[in-house]
Amino acid sequence: MEPIVDATGFYSTTGRQPSLPARLMPSLYFYARFIREVFRFSALARRGAYGDEEWGTSSLLVLRFLEEVGVHVEISGLHILHRVEGPCVFVANHMSTLETIVLPGIIQPIKDVTFVVKRGIVEYPVFKHIMLSRDPIVVDRKSPREDLLRVLEEGTAILQRGRSVIVFPQTTRTLTFDPAQFNSIGIKLARKAQVPVVPVALKTDAWGIGRIIKEIGRIDPSRPVRFAFGEPLTIQGRGNAQQEAIVEFIGSKLREWKHIP
Repeated sequence: MEPIVDATGFYSTTGRQPSLPARLMPSLYFYARFIREVFRFSALARRGAYGDEEWGTSSLLVLRFLEEVGVHVEISGLHILHRVEGPCVFVANHMSTLETIVLPGIIQPIKDVTFVVKRGIVEYPVFKHIMLSRDPIVVDRKSPREDLLRVLEEGTAILQRGRSVIVFPQTTRTLTFDPAQFNSIGIKLARKAQVPVVPVALKTDAWGIGRIIKEIGRIDPSRPVRFAFGEPLTIQGRGNAQQEAIVEFIGSKLREWKHIP
């Protein structure tokens, strides 16, 4: 189950008119479906029946639920994923919960993938069974050095087994992109494992950050969701030039999207 794209690797939501309930109560309409699927797929994960196909399918379902309430989704550069031989490190900015949930639905049908995630994600009731079934790299964010060593050790082993890794180098989700807060952990992992790195720019503020529970924020259909995959980069030397290229790619896309309705 993969988003239908054109010859240039571009996907855009088409032909979806939200129902009256979806237009009037987009957040309630979305979360009713989202939470139902979390419980359903969590039950599969507890039984050991939540594999690669189920992960991609469940993730893509969430994208469809967003479209059902009127969120417009655009994805560019998907053809690049087909050209990358072997596993790679995907390095992306981090804006909301949306990318954590939806990115597997975009990438998994093309490349087997897992995440670097903070420990809290694998401790959430119900949802933890889904995440743990995907063998993520779990960091505590208490000691940057310990986190780096864990990512390098576990990430390299995962990449050597043929599975790609998604990394969000920012310390927290934020609506603004600050290059100073965008560390080079993805570059270091790709360098150690000797695999390419693929930059990913994303704009996902349609899924807001909740006041009580950060993961359950307002769904705003007026805000389009955009993902862009950049050309793969081979790490040279310490990877400084590649880190700058990733920062520039993400920054330029966010500047471009800021001026697109």
